[in-house]
Amino acid sequence: MDWFGLALGILTIVGLALAFAYAAWTIGVRFLLRRLASLIFILLAITFITFIMGYFAPGSAILYQLGDHIGASGAYAHQLEVLYGLNLPWYQQYFDFLGRLLHFNLGISWLDNSRTVWSIIKGELPASVELATAGTVLSLVMGVYLGIKSAEWANSKFDTIVQVFSFVWYLLPIFIIVPLYQLVMIVLYQNNLPSLPVEGWGTLQTEIPPIALFALSDFAYFVKITRTSIIEGLREDYVRTARAKGLSERVVLRRHVLRNTMLNVVSAFGPALGSVVGGVLILEDLFNIPGIGAQSLLSIEARDYPVVQATVILATVGIALANLLTDITYGILDPRIKAN
Repeated sequence: MDWFGLALGILTIVGLALAFAYAAWTIGVRFLLRRLASLIFILLAITFITFIMGYFAPGSAILYQLGDHIGASGAYAHQLEVLYGLNLPWYQQYFDFLGRLLHFNLGISWLDNSRTVWSIIKGELPASVELATAGTVLSLVMGVYLGIKSAEWANSKFDTIVQVFSFVWYLLPIFIIVPLYQLVMIVLYQNNLPSLPVEGWGTLQTEIPPIALFALSDFAYFVKITRTSIIEGLREDYVRTARAKGLSERVVLRRHVLRNTMLNVVSAFGPALGSVVGGVLILEDLFNIPGIGAQSLLSIEARDYPVVQATVILATVGIALANLLTDITYGILDPRIKAN
């Protein structure tokens, strides 16, 4: 039994059900239904774009399988086309594709028709989910915390160090950060100094570096959003009124400013999710992590488009659900959403 898939599915269903129930109670059913309707249209658009890209993509998995023997195996090639439904019109292929998705069936591999797409990608899914989730949560927590402290001690040495450090990390792309890290670790290892692994996955030592580097590559964005929001909030009239009542700066910050700050952070979190897929893909390649990204690259090379389509759809569904939860969180934090 696939315990990871079962646990992940149960946690996802329970979490979404609780989030939707709480959202319906606090911000209204109408708001929730509008968001769900938009999510359905987005997913339909993504499935169509994904299918069309695979349909018109150059190359053929059948030619890739048969290689130089295609001339002598014309009958077998035709049998494979019928098996995969490639002999049907494009719209019929798309409707069949949608029908399988509605039954949670990702299809069969074109490269190995004895295996389903799910059986191929389920082994790589845990590593990708863990890397994306842990890296994103760590970058968010670290960015918000340093942003709050930086705003509290604005223009201090601590604030300057945080700003410079985050600015440098923001400028360096992940495909430059990782090779620099690996070079440093190799030099330390060659000189018999303490070092961390430069590739692999599955143990604490191998998982810490990619997760930490993933978080460092994104945390500067949340530092800037948090710091700017707090500094702007401290200039508002209601803050001056709270100070006039004799409240301390810490109380003013925590009771009055942080709520509006978190609204800005939550609204910025959705667009930031778009970089998660690219970051995971690069890290899996550079750290030789057996994840969805690595499997996608292999499938693209082999023209195994059902696997490519499945990985794209899974990534899109994950980002779409995260954006939906972001909208719900924003609605819960801002009561004005009820009126919209």
